Parts: sequence; C-alpha cells; structure tokens
Amino acid sequence: MNKILSKYRFALICLVLAVAILAAFGQVHDYGLVNYDDDKYITDNPSVKAGLTHDSITWAFTTGYASNWHPLTWLSMMLDIQLFETNSGGYHLTSLFFHILTTLLLFAVLKQMTGALWRSAFVAGLFALHPLHVESVVWISERKDVLSTMFWVLTMIAYLYYVRNPGKIRYFLTLFVFALGLMAKPMLVTLPFVLLLLDYWPLERLRFGRDAKEIKRQKQKFTNARHKLSGLILEKVPFLILSVISSFVTFLVQQKGGAMATMDMFPVQMRIMNAVHSYLKYIEKMICPVRLAVFYPPPVHGFPVWQSLASVLTLLAVSIGVIYFARKHKYLCTGWFWYIGTLVPVIGLVQVGSQSLADRYTYVPLIGLFIMIAWGLPELLAKWKHQRAALGAAGLAAILVLSICTYGQVGYWRDSVTLFEHALKVTTNNFLMHNDLGFAYHQLGRQQEAIEAFKQAIKIKPDYAGAYYNLGIAYSDLGRSEEAIEAYKQAIKIKPDYAQAHYNLGLAYGSLGRWQEAIEADKQAIEIKPDHAGAHNNLGVAYLQLGRLEEAAEAFKQTIRIKTDYPGAYNNLGLIYGALGRWQESAEAYRQAITIKPDYADAYYGLGIAYSNLGRWPEAIEAHKQTVKIKPDDAAAHYNLGAAYLEIGDKDSALEESKILRTLDGEKANQLFNRINKKEKYSSGKELIDYIIFTSIFGFWSGEGMSPA
Repeated sequence: MNKILSKYRFALICLVLAVAILAAFGQVHDYGLVNYDDDKYITDNPSVKAGLTHDSITWAFTTGYASNWHPLTWLSMMLDIQLFETNSGGYHLTSLFFHILTTLLLFAVLKQMTGALWRSAFVAGLFALHPLHVESVVWISERKDVLSTMFWVLTMIAYLYYVRNPGKIRYFLTLFVFALGLMAKPMLVTLPFVLLLLDYWPLERLRFGRDAKEIKRQKQKFTNARHKLSGLILEKVPFLILSVISSFVTFLVQQKGGAMATMDMFPVQMRIMNAVHSYLKYIEKMICPVRLAVFYPPPVHGFPVWQSLASVLTLLAVSIGVIYFARKHKYLCTGWFWYIGTLVPVIGLVQVGSQSLADRYTYVPLIGLFIMIAWGLPELLAKWKHQRAALGAAGLAAILVLSICTYGQVGYWRDSVTLFEHALKVTTNNFLMHNDLGFAYHQLGRQQEAIEAFKQAIKIKPDYAGAYYNLGIAYSDLGRSEEAIEAYKQAIKIKPDYAQAHYNLGLAYGSLGRWQEAIEADKQAIEIKPDHAGAHNNLGVAYLQLGRLEEAAEAFKQTIRIKTDYPGAYNNLGLIYGALGRWQESAEAYRQAITIKPDYADAYYGLGIAYSNLGRWPEAIEAHKQTVKIKPDDAAAHYNLGAAYLEIGDKDSALEESKILRTLDGEKANQLFNRINKKEKYSSGKELIDYIIFTSIFGFWSGEGMSPA
C-alpha cells in the first residue's frame, strides 16, 4: 500500500489541491456579477457580449478599453459568453478553472526545479487557498489575474525545459508563452527578473566564487549553463524588450483612459510613502488575513514620517539579512526579491486608481514569500527530533485555517450590496465604497438608501463629482428634479468637462418644462463630447417642445449620423415629419425605428398614424395591431384601430375594439361607439397627433446610467 501511495503521491496531492480549491471556492457557481468594473468588462460591453466574432476579436486586439490592453483576457470573456450566455456562474467557474490549473502547474514546476515534493506542495497549497487571492479568483473583472498567472507559470515550465535541453526552438517557445502572458495582463513585465532569480536558485545557473569542480558538476547537470551574470542577462534581453513594449503600451492606454492618477492627486512623496508601507502591509495581511476589502482608501492625512521611516528601515534590514545569508540559504534571496520585484508595477509608484493597496496585487508576489516559508521552516527546525511530524501537522493546520477564512471571504462576493457593506465595516473613510453601495441600492430600486450612501461619500470626499452625479440620478428617479439639478450643478462645478452631468442636467430641466435651460445644458454636453448621441436627441426634443421643428429635425438627423441604430431618434424624426405633413417620410422614419427595435410600440403607433394620413388603411390596421399586441392596455391605439376598421367597412371589428376600450378608457369607448353608430368618417385628427407627440418625446427622454466609481 505504501509503495502504491509513494508511486502516485504526486497525482494524489494534485487531486487533494483541486478538491480543496473547489471546497473553498465552489460556492461561486451561483454568484452574479458585481457593480465594480464588471459592467465595463461584460454587462455594458457590446463587443464582449457579441461573443467570438470577427469584429469582436479585432476589437480585442486593437482596443485600449477599460484602460488596459489585454486581448487574451477579452477573448476568454467572449468565449464565456459563447458558452454560458448570461449565466454568470459559468464565468466564475472559468476563472476557478484557471486558478486550479495554475496551482497544479506551480506545484509541478517547483517540484521539477527543486525535487522537494512536500515543500512544493505547501507553496501550491498556500497559493491556492490564501484569502488574499479570493479577489483575483472570484472577481470576474480580474480574469486577467488568473489567466496571466497561468501563462506566468507556463513560462517557468518552458524555461525549465529550455535550461535542461537548450535549443532555439525551446528558447523561442518560452518567449512565445511569455508574450501570451503579457497579452493577458502586463503584470508579467517583471518575469525576466524572476527568471534571473530562478537562475540563482533553484536552477543554480549563476554562481559566485565556486570552485572549478562544482562548476564542472553544474555543467553536467545543465549543459548550457552560463555562470556569468552578463551572459544570463543577455539571454533575457528579448524578454526585457517585450516587457518594455508592454509597459509602454500600458502606460499610453492608461493615460488615455484617465486611469492614471495625476501628481496633484498623488504627489511623489505620498506615492513613495504608500509604497514602502504597502510592502509591509501585504506581509501583515499574509500572516493575518482579516478585515479584507475590495477597496482600501488612502489615509486621509497620509502616513506619519516615523512610520514611513520605520518601514524603509525594516525593508532594508530584511534585504541585507537575506543577502548576507544567501550563500547558505539561496531560497531566501529568490523568495524575498521575487516578492519585492514583482510588486513594483503595482506598488503605487505609478498610481492607477485611487486605492492605497489591493488584495489582487498579491496573487503573484506572495509566491516568493511562500517559498521562503516552505524552505525556511524545515531548515530552522532541522535539529528538532520531531521536525517532520510537527511541520506536517502545522502545515495542514495552517492550510485548513486559511481554507476556512477563504470560504468566508468568498461569501462576501455573493452580490454587490454584501461586498460593499462588508468593505465599509472593515475600512474607514471609504468614499468609493459608499458611492458604489449607493449604486447597488439604486439598481435595486432602494433610492432613499442610495441617496444616503451618496451623501456619505460626499461627506468624506467633498470634491467627489461622481457621487454628486449619482445623487442627481437618485433624486431624478424619485421625481425630485430641483434637488437633482442642484446635485448635477455641484458635479459640474467640481468637474466642468463632465459631459454626462451636463446631459443629465438637461434631462432634469426638461422634466420641469424648462426647455430653454435644457437646450443650454445639452449644448454644453455636445461641446464637450460632440459625438454624444443622447444629447443631440434630447436637444431635438427640447427644440420640438418649443415648436422649433426644423432645428429639432436637424438635431435628430445628427443623432442618427452619430448612432445609426438609435431607434428613438428615428421615432422622433418620424414625429417631426408628421407634424410638417410629410407623411411618406414620416412612415419611412418609423419603419427604420421598428427595424432596429421590433417591439417598439410607439413607432408602430406613429406608423399607423402616417399610413392613416396616406389613406393606406390596411397597413394602418396592421401597424395598430402590432401596437396593441405589444401594449394591450394602450387605449389610444385600440381607438385608432377601431376607427381604421370603420374606414374599410369592418364594423364588427370596430365594435370589438369598442368593447375592449370599455375596460381601458370609458370616454374613448363611447367616442368610438358613437362614431360607429353615426358612421362618421375617420380622420387622423389633432388628438392623435397630440398623443403621438406625448408618447414619442417622453418615451425616449431618458438619462445616462449611474457611475459606479
């Protein structure tokens, strides 16, 4: 039995790791998306929602959307859409699959590099089940983490294959896998540095002061061993070139997308202090992973000088100690500088976003610290009689405790409200989480709670334009337009080029009938963002309300030029043509609206009016039938359908419409009944034009969505 277990223990360990991960993370299979970047990545991303098409694949490789260039991440999400459609649980399981695969690959490559089965298994277990890694695995927007790290480990495997069996094909295979990883997330830019560390330990290709006999032995083990640092660096030059290119592209994309914080927001001194503080904070959270949050706000008053100085001295002391003991304990050097080096892109020196630190940034760096623990503890307790039993029991206990903590942490990602409320419980002055909690409340229709959350965000950060904007939308949803106007004005005061705030300000003015002010607000939105289709459309609505029909028509035409598939603009243009008596053009505009939106009841209604005025009664009847099919309780549509039946002499059908009207609108039912009995000729009269004007304008006078950040 022992021989069988010994033979298959690698496979058994892999099985145990996979089962443990499923036990800790498996609950995600019925989780939804969260209102924290998941809208940008999936919910409101038409290219991703289109699945794997020629256009969407082209978009993935040519876009800098969401302030990132990571085409493989986009492709993985498109594949999810292809496989699971709207079942978000499938997206979570895909990320979980990548996490399991990466864990097993990490175990395999460490075992191959070091020959240490149980130490490698312990590192893999810590990586798989540490609560700090929940964010990377469970947050769909962080698919880039699990996907890129899989390529990170695959690059290590390919590199090991190259080192043991040198050759150009193996070298370029390693380079190719590395390039794929960069296309999943630019976090891999530090991997060439890590490969140098691996050359030092455990591959031992880099040696200092060793005698010729040991060098000869090393050459026998690795036939292409290079013992000079310059040679090993030269070997990494192509990798470094790809890292530089990836860094440059990322910098341009993030700068263009506005994700990069300015020096005014985060001065150099603050960035440095936050960086040194974060290095130690991540270690603290690794040891004691409690009070974890999706967003950690920067300290309101910065860090005390003494604390920053203490952090710097601590990091220097550990680094010097690691270098001092490196000759006898090489793994310390690899592990520590793996941790220090891989955090450089995300430590905050180049600040992206407003967080002070983030759990997801530890997904790769903690592997270095895990290596130090896994190899360091056995050496520390090497002389203890019961070392193996004690270490085995302690290791299992540690992983079990971490698994329980991870299971609990995964539970906070069940939905947006749970996630953000938890973040507010474990952090202070968290303006972003108050804002995002308000956004979540808004989506649930809990507008009063949303308002209170936005007010809390503003109280903490008075210059938070996004919170004022969202507050305005919440007020608008409650019909409190005057308060909405004041909120939008505050957002614009803080951020004058806030096109969406100008746009929604126009909506609020329109809801109060203050059309001239609405026009000015829409013009401001258009000046800032000339291709804002909604602003052009609503500008047309405002002109229409003031009777400026030609200007309204031009605004709707401009809307359509910008957004050819804008059904509301076609509908409103049909209305204008009808008001001008150009019924043929009116009918064509309504047909365009219906082509884009087949269930567009108002467009069918307007089309029925246009056909009636053209004397095309059978077509008018079909259009009105479609209207009442989509909106069975539309009294005006039933009335006009009955009147149209009279025009072709179908009195029985007209009577049926009269009966239906009695349950909807008694007055209209009587009007139709009297018309049937008196056999009055049907006319498209003023009341019908008034009705279509009302439904067309107010049916499509709508604001932009909230900003979740």
